[in-house]
Amino acid sequence: MIPLTTLPSTVSIREVGPRDGLQNEDRILTTEQKILLINALNNSGLRQIEVGSFVNPRYVPQMADTAEVFARIERRPDVIYSAIAPNLRGAQRAIEARADSVQVFLSASESHNQSNVRMSINESLAAAADIALALKEASIEFEAVLSVVFGCPFENDVPIERVVTMTERLLALGASQITLGDTTGMAHPRLVQAVVRALRERFPQAPLRLHPHSARGAGLANVLAALEVGIDRIDASIGGIGGCPFAPGAPGNICTEDTVHMLHEMGIDTGLDIPKLVSCAKLIESLLGHEVPGQVIKGGICGHIPGGKMRPWNETEILAQPVSRTV
Repeated sequence: MIPLTTLPSTVSIREVGPRDGLQNEDRILTTEQKILLINALNNSGLRQIEVGSFVNPRYVPQMADTAEVFARIERRPDVIYSAIAPNLRGAQRAIEARADSVQVFLSASESHNQSNVRMSINESLAAAADIALALKEASIEFEAVLSVVFGCPFENDVPIERVVTMTERLLALGASQITLGDTTGMAHPRLVQAVVRALRERFPQAPLRLHPHSARGAGLANVLAALEVGIDRIDASIGGIGGCPFAPGAPGNICTEDTVHMLHEMGIDTGLDIPKLVSCAKLIESLLGHEVPGQVIKGGICGHIPGGKMRPWNETEILAQPVSRTV
């Protein structure tokens, strides 16, 4: 068994709100509103932003304008703008949109894979091989996302060995990293550590990322559990919005500003500016027209964190300030 590691000194946060966050909202934002959000996120210190997904708009109408969003956002050279693609056609559209990285998503359960992408796991793995080749030819990074790793709404427990086997096949295709998705928030700290340890024992050098969701209050506890076994890459969504439209009861993602606040309190650097993130959360709350689940937006920033003044937010002032990127 791999022993617990010391906590990492830095953690990389990928912002998934513009995709995973918005895809489960009833209100479909306009292209201009999405661009406004992403441009604001640009100024928070983020180096990875998930812009959207190239999926069938009949099933996910919230993502129908992803290509236009890619074409019109303000791109920064030190930021990776990624997209999700379930099949070769989606990957080709991502290539045409000049995505910096493409995440191919598969489910670790047959039932969820059929619900999510209408393919079997083996069919999705075959599609992933075609996508990997197309992305290699286009010199675009190929990433793999495994959904429902910690539990499926249709099948309940997911065998860890199946996750290991799928990871092996995806790494063999050239995946630059494997993202472990807690799609329906069924993970708990011991299970997170068991899955990560199993993968570390088989693939000690493989880059792993955790994609937590916030059901039942375990989201940040699962982040800490992952940090303890060496994970230093986390997905989060501004304001805590999100969920999967193809998984009954799927909760929102963990909240970006809450996660960063916790990490900074623990002395772990993310390179992100919390006041700017809170302003982005205020922005998405106003765009969606409802309160977001995040807690820092309600309770404020602890006073001893840089920028942690307990005062009303001046979004225009905060978003205009430059960020020192340290991660």
